[in-house]
Amino acid sequence: MNIKLTKCHGSGNDFLIIDEISNNYSFTEEDRANMAIAFCNRGTKLGADGILYVMPSNKADARMRVFNADGSEASMCGNGIRCVARYVCELLNVKEAIIETMKANLEVKNEDDIFPEIPTYLVEISPVSFQTEDLPLRINQETLLNEKIASLHSELTFTALAVPNPHLITIVDKATIESSVQEEISSYVNGPNELLPDGVNVSFVSILDKGSIYVRTYERGVGFTNACGTAMSASSLVSILNGYNNTGEFIEVYNNGGKVRCYVHENDGKYRIDLIGNATYVYEASVEADLNKLADFVLTDKFIYEQEAAQYGRLQDAAQAYLKEKLV
Repeated sequence: MNIKLTKCHGSGNDFLIIDEISNNYSFTEEDRANMAIAFCNRGTKLGADGILYVMPSNKADARMRVFNADGSEASMCGNGIRCVARYVCELLNVKEAIIETMKANLEVKNEDDIFPEIPTYLVEISPVSFQTEDLPLRINQETLLNEKIASLHSELTFTALAVPNPHLITIVDKATIESSVQEEISSYVNGPNELLPDGVNVSFVSILDKGSIYVRTYERGVGFTNACGTAMSASSLVSILNGYNNTGEFIEVYNNGGKVRCYVHENDGKYRIDLIGNATYVYEASVEADLNKLADFVLTDKFIYEQEAAQYGRLQDAAQAYLKEKLV
């Protein structure tokens, strides 16, 4: 079977896009999970953080399903939906679209470049919930807002929220980010545990300046990643709740893969977050694969977007220079 792929990344968080709108594929649920495991393997000629399946929808312009590299399905992915936004808008020749996800139908649109010659898309991140049952986080309280969890750490304070992916966020200094604490906590809450039985994305956030933050994320089903879109969105909101930034103002969010921009809307205590950032094509490829032996796939064709990669490298250099100056 011939399968066409487009590799795209948002802030270095890379995905393989499989178009089920234009191509007459008939994948089972098991096929989709197994393809993610086989194709996303970094030891192969492909490799990625996950697969984005772009599918027909009867309630939106397209439907997005996200499968992590371990074969698990995520309800949403902020960096991934930017990639899907570009793919769908270019496929339909439109500037704006509605993408159906597991929990909500979300607005996406082509936006002014975040950096010169960088394809940029705004995506809606919602709904936002602070209810611990929505993660789920099994503690004897309805919300966790900048509070300690004794079984995780004696000093750090956490905020729990779902956007709708579950997130546990703490604001820390550089020394804490560079320590082993995040990996220890993340490994625990994403293994067998009674506190967060479904796992959780864990972000450590540093305040760089008014209107700018740094986010490092251990992503559920992935591990440490260059960037997690919903984590950067949720972290922007947490920085506001802690008094470092304001709703109705842009927040520059730096990460190990580059940077994005977030804008938090508030209406009667309810929040919507705009995530604005790159959707950069890496390559287009074709593989021959037997769905019963996916690990034996053969790469038959590959076109690399060299100019897009070079320009994104310039954005990364600028972002890293800023981090070197501000992350102290």
